[in-house]
Amino acid sequence: MTELKEELAKKASNTRKDGKLTKSMSIADLIKAMEPEIKKALPAVITPERFTRMALSALNTTPKLQECTQMSFLAALMNAAQLGLEPNTPLGQAYLIPYNNKGVMECQFQIGYKGMIELCYRNPEMQMISAQTVYENDEFEYELGLNPKLVHRPALKDRGNVRLFYGLFKLVNGGFGFEVMSKEDMDTYAKEYSKAFDSSYSPWKNNYTGMAQKTVIKKALKYAPLKAEFRKALSSDETIKTEFCEDMSEVQSENIFDTEYQEEAA
Repeated sequence: MTELKEELAKKASNTRKDGKLTKSMSIADLIKAMEPEIKKALPAVITPERFTRMALSALNTTPKLQECTQMSFLAALMNAAQLGLEPNTPLGQAYLIPYNNKGVMECQFQIGYKGMIELCYRNPEMQMISAQTVYENDEFEYELGLNPKLVHRPALKDRGNVRLFYGLFKLVNGGFGFEVMSKEDMDTYAKEYSKAFDSSYSPWKNNYTGMAQKTVIKKALKYAPLKAEFRKALSSDETIKTEFCEDMSEVQSENIFDTEYQEEAA
């Protein structure tokens, strides 16, 4: 691991000028220059060529990413690749978001709702996981305590405005858990814990429902017996990293925005 970091640092330093990555070198050129090191960090199912295609696709979908520091962009892309998630596509698995961090444009990695669901189902103990939106005219009730209960009967038409969100999971052994959040609480949470919330490129702007559903699932999963691998995946959510490692979950992030989850999961 130390050897890989040293190789990457040496390779990156050769692309620097006045302490910054040279803008004349494109992302594709940088990936090619660093291909041996990048290949060591990629999972076996993703080749450097596919990694390059993912990078170019993300840049084409979100041109503002070209203004991000190249290492933060590549690190965020590597996070997605190691989790097996396609970023910045209609699939909604993951997002690379340009974020102005004290005057420096950097790339933030976020897991999407569908990406969260996919990661959950990789756990053989998971039987079902779901998140739903409840509207004003739906029939909805829930109880906590020793005999928790959750009932949701959606209205067949004219459902009204969004009222709340809930996420739930059920394990193969019968264990289950759920979390309920009102629309008002969700807005407060998003503004407090997602520092990129106000960015026009944030999925909270163009996929609010999906991000809200991801949030309640993450909260519900606090009560689930999660494997270490899944917790490591969650630790990469909503972070900015500026270096590579054979395991990106071990790279210290400069910004951990979902601090509420991080503190409780620690």
